[in-house]
Amino acid sequence: MPELPEVEVVRRGLARWVAGRTIAAVEVLHPRAVRRHPAGGADFAARLTGETIGVPQRRGKYLWLPLEGRELSVLGHLGMSGQLLVQPEDAADEKHLRIRVRFDDAAGTELRFVDQRTFGGLSLHENTPDGLPDVIAHIARDPLDPLFDDAAYHAALRAKRSTVKRALLDQSLISGVGNIYADEALWRARLHYERPTATLTRPRSAELLGHVRDVMNAALAVGGTSFDSLYVNVNGESGYFDRSLDAYGREDEPCRRCGTPMRRRPWMNRSSYFCPRCQRPPRLLS
Repeated sequence: MPELPEVEVVRRGLARWVAGRTIAAVEVLHPRAVRRHPAGGADFAARLTGETIGVPQRRGKYLWLPLEGRELSVLGHLGMSGQLLVQPEDAADEKHLRIRVRFDDAAGTELRFVDQRTFGGLSLHENTPDGLPDVIAHIARDPLDPLFDDAAYHAALRAKRSTVKRALLDQSLISGVGNIYADEALWRARLHYERPTATLTRPRSAELLGHVRDVMNAALAVGGTSFDSLYVNVNGESGYFDRSLDAYGREDEPCRRCGTPMRRRPWMNRSSYFCPRCQRPPRLLS
């Protein structure tokens, strides 16, 4: 699943190429792509026609296109393989093209939603007073948000009585962090993924947040992490942070800090990658 850096890369591309453009027509080519819009594809297309797209926004892994002068937004669910691409109008259709958005200007490009596995989609929602689509009002701010409250996050960690990786992936506490960047930040912080949150001191949680921010900013600088052709920016280009990963996907490879072979363990239907020497497990797990 794309995480904050990948979604932010897409948001920046959309801000450059579609903000301020007025929609001339919408074509829904697969009903699953609008399944989160209960009124269906025809209603989705009709309600968007004639609307002008504002500056694209993001919170954590969630991306939306506000409509200018309206308290409505188009929420993009990228899912496992969703792509929002800005393509020339005369470019051949992608094999898994699901939604096409045409504009009423002479720029010569259109917005396409492409989704091989059809887990993603677009939907229209009313905004909260804070400008978020109402269905994601419960999502916490992300660590790159200037208004993220570090002290409140530390207090929430202590009260959560959970383990540190579970807390990093809890989108109601902190948004945008997924499996890849959690493992990367924990490796940098020398913390085992099952470390109880109640044992984290304020300096330790501040250090961890710093590593989360550092690894996400580093990923943003190179376009995010792309393990295959599914994670791309609006021009269809892949990111390169997978070449810089220190933990995720490096089972049996030497730890870049101490040389110990990295390990992988099943975790919540996923995997956790860690160094058994640098990230020693809590005593109860030893």
